[in-house]
Amino acid sequence: MPRLTRDSTTWLTYAQLGLWGFFLYGFGPVVPLLRDEQGTSAAVAGLHSTAIAVGALLGGAAFAPLARRVGRGVASWVGLGGVAVGITAFGTLRPLPATLASVVVIATAGMLVISGVTVVLTARHGAAAPAALTEANAACAGMGILAPLVIGVSVAAGLGWRPVLAVEVALIASVALAARLFRVRLPQPTPPAAAAVAAVESVAGDAAAVEQMRPVAESGLAGAEPGGALTPSGPVRSGAGVFGRLPRAYWIAWVLMAVTGSIEVCLSLWTADVLRSHAGMSSGGASAAVAAIVCGMFLGRLTGGRIALRWPPAMLLLVALAVSMGGFTVFWLAPIGWLAVTGLVVLGVGNALHYPLAISIALAVAGPAAADRAAGWASYSMGVGFGIAPVALGAVADRVGPHLSFLLLPGFIAVAALLTVRLGRAVRPPAPAV
Repeated sequence: MPRLTRDSTTWLTYAQLGLWGFFLYGFGPVVPLLRDEQGTSAAVAGLHSTAIAVGALLGGAAFAPLARRVGRGVASWVGLGGVAVGITAFGTLRPLPATLASVVVIATAGMLVISGVTVVLTARHGAAAPAALTEANAACAGMGILAPLVIGVSVAAGLGWRPVLAVEVALIASVALAARLFRVRLPQPTPPAAAAVAAVESVAGDAAAVEQMRPVAESGLAGAEPGGALTPSGPVRSGAGVFGRLPRAYWIAWVLMAVTGSIEVCLSLWTADVLRSHAGMSSGGASAAVAAIVCGMFLGRLTGGRIALRWPPAMLLLVALAVSMGGFTVFWLAPIGWLAVTGLVVLGVGNALHYPLAISIALAVAGPAAADRAAGWASYSMGVGFGIAPVALGAVADRVGPHLSFLLLPGFIAVAALLTVRLGRAVRPPAPAV
């Protein structure tokens, strides 16, 4: 069984993803409140999710070349700086076009953080990467618990939601200062030739293949891919995920991340509306209650890190989807607040493992040299999920109400389960010849 060793770099990446989680899970409860301020419909308010999608696409395209030039660690810090700038604009500017543009900036920078943390942990922990990624996302959810609670308290006190944004900027500055004081550094750029040779050694495990590729990599005759991987003049027998196209299993995982991302963002944006309209909760109480989902995700990821060391990722993901379906059923049927919130906690426990397991499988099948490119494309999957599903749900909610529109989510869960089964078959090693 692989063992997870947490060093100072690992803890720093956990903190960085936690800072992004504080914004992300606080953003959902803010959207209905912002919609009331701007006097827009649910579908128009859902355009803020589309803005996240646009930012995800931009951040995904920017990460690989930026990481190749300045290193994954610096790219993460650039992302956090961009998040702070975007949040400041989002809290200061009031018109709809300005808030949409601010969210694009925040999401672009946020994708740099997510991609940087993901590839650093994958490269650093190898076989234990699923556990490390699960713990990192536990930190993300743990920080995310605080934001809806603070928003609920602030709204109930008559201060509105904007003071929470100042807290986020202060937290980013504090983590940056702590990293500098304790001299915690993230990985620096790797020379392309060394990266190519290391990738072949780690994936092929074939001395002949290594010797065949070494002159190509060291002489610089291979062409540079958009994600920084080098393409050899001939195929590598066991490295399809490293050089050339990403393998089929990666793209199955990519679609799976888009579907599960749709589940998460729809819950984040519109759960407060359902709690207000169906469970009879106040605006402040409903905004604070969104933290129940994040609380469940925190618990699920806290325990899921250890489970991920023992269970195959695809099997564990199927179990997580079943838990999500059970929690959603309780939430959707509950006519009273406390029971709906209980369902949200269970739903969050299931949702906790969706992204960490899917992205760990995706990066594992892509291979080390294609990790930056694979992480960048993974951001596109989140862009698709964040851009389409919430707007569609908002449009349906304008016609039939938020409660009935939420019946789209069981469909997403069912599709995710089918994709997980197919992904499990795609990554299963072939049976030995008799």
